[in-house]
Amino acid sequence: MAISDFRAGSALALVLVTLSLTRADSPPIVHYAPAENLENLDVALLARAERRIDLAAYVLTDRQIISALIRAARRGVKIRIYTGARQYGGERAAPLLQELFHSEGVEIRCKRLGAPLMHLKSYQIDGRWLRTGAANFSASGLKRQDNDLLVLDSQAAARAFENHFDAIFSQGKLPPCTDEEQSP
Repeated sequence: MAISDFRAGSALALVLVTLSLTRADSPPIVHYAPAENLENLDVALLARAERRIDLAAYVLTDRQIISALIRAARRGVKIRIYTGARQYGGERAAPLLQELFHSEGVEIRCKRLGAPLMHLKSYQIDGRWLRTGAANFSASGLKRQDNDLLVLDSQAAARAFENHFDAIFSQGKLPPCTDEEQSP
């Protein structure tokens, strides 16, 4: 694929996300990698957060996503992250991930031993938007693998995710986390 085609596709994807975020309860928009750069879509969506982000991440390694979350925390957005113990990594985690985990307004919980495998790749923003899909928050998952990302501008969908998130987050373990997660 030519670079100009890639740029045009990325620009179109950003326009579609922007349009999907302008109306309440608008139709869902589905995006597909690798034809679209899902990382850019996530970064643009996270930049819209004003009050709260609840993120459930099977994998959280993408530098641009982590940086967008740090910027949101610096804007005063409250962020809750639920992940598996292996993902947290404690002191072995990458410095940028450590910065996120230690940012003011960021709360982390890890799944406990015996809890179901944490495999979500979703977040809700401000009780309005829900992002979900197959794409992990990793460079390969967002840009190189066949994955989808669904954005819903729906208070009902965001609330349903938030209710589920509240339940799993409340059962999570505070860091430091041990490597308790079962193998997939």
